[in-house]
Order: sequence, then structure tokens, then C-alpha cells
Amino acid sequence: MRQIKNVVFDFGGVIIDIDRDRAVKKFVEIGVKDADNLLDKYHQKGIFLEIEDGRIDAESFRLKLSEICGKELTYKEVELGWRGFVTAVEQYKLDYLNILRQRKYNVYILSNTNPYIMGWARSREFTSAGRPLDDYVDKIYASYEVKCVKPDRGIFEYMIKDAALNPSETVFVDDGASNISIGKEFGFVTLQPANGEDWREKLEKLL
Repeated sequence: MRQIKNVVFDFGGVIIDIDRDRAVKKFVEIGVKDADNLLDKYHQKGIFLEIEDGRIDAESFRLKLSEICGKELTYKEVELGWRGFVTAVEQYKLDYLNILRQRKYNVYILSNTNPYIMGWARSREFTSAGRPLDDYVDKIYASYEVKCVKPDRGIFEYMIKDAALNPSETVFVDDGASNISIGKEFGFVTLQPANGEDWREKLEKLL
């Protein structure tokens, strides 16, 4: 009988609900005509990938995106483009993360993300309760900080080493099939919910 000690959650599509088409629309509105080609739900391209894997920072991204648009974009405009992905922040999911922690599970986020989204998520603006994401988890592993994106093995290896995780004692929750596939290779117990799903009951069965 295995004993689960850790739960690792993806952020977009699991903790928050996302809509890639809405983000495309927001970026087009600020002048990114090629947003439909550049933006992906799971894995970005071009400068959108470069900011997620940490090759460029928020200011370099803003400048490069301004070049693409042919006009100066403000930090706020770029942030609004990225935040176009987010359709809902369900407080019940965040509250459940803290319930897991009260039950002595270690709770982590492993996310392909960027400083624009995380700057918002780690602020008091994130929830109606006025609490940042950090208040609900033990640690956040963000791709742009680790300098590696899922499904690359490197980001998993970094988290496993840093948090001293035993994958067989860890549930990995992600809505991306390729990420789940790598998770299984590492020996994680996996759960692949649909974007926006209430996955609590399915997770409880694995715990």
C-alpha cells in the first residue's frame, strides 16, 4: 500500500481555468496580429516560449513584443494580454490546497508560466480573499525561474531534487497529456483533469 505524501499541481487549467482563444483575442487587441500562431495552451513558440523558459525577462519580452507590434506597449498592456488566458480563479480549489496542507500533505505548483502571470498570481489581486498564490502552497516551481518548460525532463528533475520528492509518494495533477506522460515515466501517481473540472473527488481516491 503506497503512502502519498506530496501533491504537485499544474497551475493553468488545474488551479485556475484558462481559455487560449481569449488570450489570443486580448493580444490581437493590443496589436499582436500573429498571436494565433504564437500562443499555445500548453507550449509556446518564439518570444512567448523564450519568456516561459527564462531566456528573456519581462522587460525584454515587452520590448520585443513592441517591435512585433510596431508600437510601444506598456507593462500593463502586456500583462492584460497574458491575463486573457485566465477565465476563473475558483476559491474552493485554493481552499482545498490548504486543507491538504492541514492534513500534512506537501503541496507544490509546477507550471509553464511567466513573470507577468506570476506577478499577478503572487499578489493580493489574485483572489477575492486578497491572498497570493504563495499562501496556498509550500513552493512554486515556475518554468521561467527554473529555466526549463514541461514536458522537458529537466524541470521535473529540478523539482524532485529541490523538494526531495519520492515520485511514488507523489500525485501529479496536470491537464496536459504530454506532461502526464513524462510524469508517469518518473513514477508519479498521475491525474489528468479537464480544464475547469472540479477534480477534488478524483484526487481524494488517489490519496
